[in-house]
Amino acid sequence: MNIASKSIRFLNQIHLNPKFPQNPNHPFNIKSILPSNFSSSSYRKRVNRRNLAASKPTLNEPQFHQAISHLLPRFTPQDLYNLITQQQDPLICLHLFNYASNQPRFTHDTTTFHITIKKLGAAKMYPEMDRIVESVLSVSDQSFGSEVLYNSIIYFYTEGRMLSKAVSVYKHMRSLKQMECRPSIRTYNLLFAAFLSRRSNSYINYVYMGTMRMLFKNMVDDGVEPDVFALNSMIKGYVLSLHVNDALRVYHQMGVVYDCRPNSFTFDYLIHGLCAQGRTCNAMKICGEMKEKGFVPSGKSYNSVVCAFALEGEVDRAVGWLWEMVENGRLVDYITCWTVVDECCKRDRCGDALGLIEELQERRVVDRRGYKKLRYELKVNYGELRDRNGMKNGSSNQIG
Repeated sequence: MNIASKSIRFLNQIHLNPKFPQNPNHPFNIKSILPSNFSSSSYRKRVNRRNLAASKPTLNEPQFHQAISHLLPRFTPQDLYNLITQQQDPLICLHLFNYASNQPRFTHDTTTFHITIKKLGAAKMYPEMDRIVESVLSVSDQSFGSEVLYNSIIYFYTEGRMLSKAVSVYKHMRSLKQMECRPSIRTYNLLFAAFLSRRSNSYINYVYMGTMRMLFKNMVDDGVEPDVFALNSMIKGYVLSLHVNDALRVYHQMGVVYDCRPNSFTFDYLIHGLCAQGRTCNAMKICGEMKEKGFVPSGKSYNSVVCAFALEGEVDRAVGWLWEMVENGRLVDYITCWTVVDECCKRDRCGDALGLIEELQERRVVDRRGYKKLRYELKVNYGELRDRNGMKNGSSNQIG
């Protein structure tokens, strides 16, 4: 029994004396330590995580021995590979692998390592998988392994957020002399995708961008031709780490230095990054090039453009892009609607803001809940305002 379970058991044994007077306002009221107060959702999640970490899967002994009975006295790596492939329980797969390792005349090959790592990685048994990977990396034969095996290891390490181990496997691949084991474009794309997965934190993206630069430089130096996914990953990483000029440099090299053309994701990353820095002129240029190539901006790009124009005071252009966004079937989020309405009111155009809200509701751009929320925010923030001349704003009478 772990500590969390013991604490819950102890709290359940607490009994109150009904004759003892309890003051609910007293800071040391005994009711404040009742189990019901400890059973919040966050506390239950912590308890569940601890119990999950403490509970280890148990081996099904009969099924394991039944699986061993299917092996011939002198089984080959292909026989073991076929047997592990048929198993559904990853723990049995691990014990079959260990059983074969203890046989005096048996030596694992790439296939047995690969299938075992895939079974353990898919089951998120990362500590057990890590021990198998250490065995792979400790093989002294430079020709041992394959690109598919090492890519699978990197993939499961990135799934388990063990990025340093993934990079170590990548460095091991570069040190191998056999060309079939060296990193390919898929290897680099797996690492790029892993480093970009924490996209909500600009500081983390800034720190990871140095590693991505190193990976990209190694890729080019090793003669691996980057594809559009790799270049888009670099552009996205530069945008998320607030290096938009570097992202533009990579964009202008596409089709000139690198043999691949930008796609819609390329333009969307750039438009969003430029609008986030208030560089609407550059964003409009990229958007024009995007339309010339037959692409339609995504909803995120449209929302960024509308908000950027509204915050710069160009409300009419923001509204124009808003209706273009609706015509192209992109979803307008609530923040974009409120930004345009708010900037209208800040420029003494509350009547236009109210008319825009009504039109958004008529065109079903916002639902009834969003419509009521916009009306309420408009009334709360600008219902009692006076204009700069000291006159009561006539449009405020319409808000109700």
